[in-house]
Amino acid sequence: MSKTSAPAIRVTSALKTEFIADSLAMPVHWYYNPMDIEKAFPGGIQRFEAAPEFHPSSIMALHSTTGGGRRLGENKSGERSPQIVGEVILKGRAKYWNKPNVHYHRGLGPGENTLNAHCARLLMRSLANRSGQYDPQAFASSYIDFMTGDPPAHPDTYAESYHRGFFANYQQGLPPEKCAMITHDTPSVGGLVTIAPLVFSQRLGGTGLSDLQALCRKHLALTHPDEGLMKVCDRYVELLCGLMEGPDDEGVQSLLVAAGKGVAGLNVAELVKRNLPDLQVVGRLYSPACYISDSWPAVLYLAYKYRKDPWMALRVNTNLGGDNVHRGAVLGAILGLLSEEVATGWFDQLVAHEAIDEEISALVSAATAPR
Repeated sequence: MSKTSAPAIRVTSALKTEFIADSLAMPVHWYYNPMDIEKAFPGGIQRFEAAPEFHPSSIMALHSTTGGGRRLGENKSGERSPQIVGEVILKGRAKYWNKPNVHYHRGLGPGENTLNAHCARLLMRSLANRSGQYDPQAFASSYIDFMTGDPPAHPDTYAESYHRGFFANYQQGLPPEKCAMITHDTPSVGGLVTIAPLVFSQRLGGTGLSDLQALCRKHLALTHPDEGLMKVCDRYVELLCGLMEGPDDEGVQSLLVAAGKGVAGLNVAELVKRNLPDLQVVGRLYSPACYISDSWPAVLYLAYKYRKDPWMALRVNTNLGGDNVHRGAVLGAILGLLSEEVATGWFDQLVAHEAIDEEISALVSAATAPR
């Protein structure tokens, strides 16, 4: 293995592991009581499973179908609000949104990926089609085409707040670069799911760290314009770039500790030394919900504690519940740079593994092609 090929091999492993982590956690996404996970899957999730029909924690019926965030009651003017879910995106799937306890990923089978993972694939295709060059306008255009397909170009039932808000603004005639809607959950770990493909593509092509951080901020601003999230994104980009170089275990630990320095009171090495139960760390010290203020420390804690056993890390993350899908995707990209173990053992069980493999190969080839 040559030095020049090693980063590309690590990138391939990282991207495969990101999609594995997403699918692994999907059946118990947003389960907030760990005992509900145990009830549905005795012993916890240990392999790819289908989404159960009944979701004990689902509040999808409370989420707005006309924009981002929650439902705010009936339109006082009596005018019908444009239905984003069902008419603009997720065509044919609005019928699942007004029923209690419907699973967010209703109908997804073992080894299938959620919507945000499909958006990461969309970005990979966009980059490969443009010889590795990132163009926010081009990505926004492909995102709009992808999300408004009829029938939908993905199998998922749920779209996070940021998707619904974007298309509510788009329907009002705003230009794509101005369509991001700010809601209570804009600073969400789900915003980082598409970052790893962009980082890997540009870094393999020789982009410097500061320029890459600025580019990722520009990409994030299309859907998640929150300064707190962007500061975390800066640290995530720096961490991924550092791990791409293949540091030894001492170097890995240093990078993970450094990535947490922007979080008040967090020293991930000291936290792991306390040997607390995982449910106390991710569940009490830090919320298992989507908010980046808690999900980023949770990712770093799991990456540090289980860095030598990535499959265990992904299973623990899954069975902690909450926003384990998006937290897991970020965790998977980190751990996949350290080890090919998960990618080698589980990737071929993903439903779309052949297509994803081709997309990863095209991304890497475009990034490393002579300019």
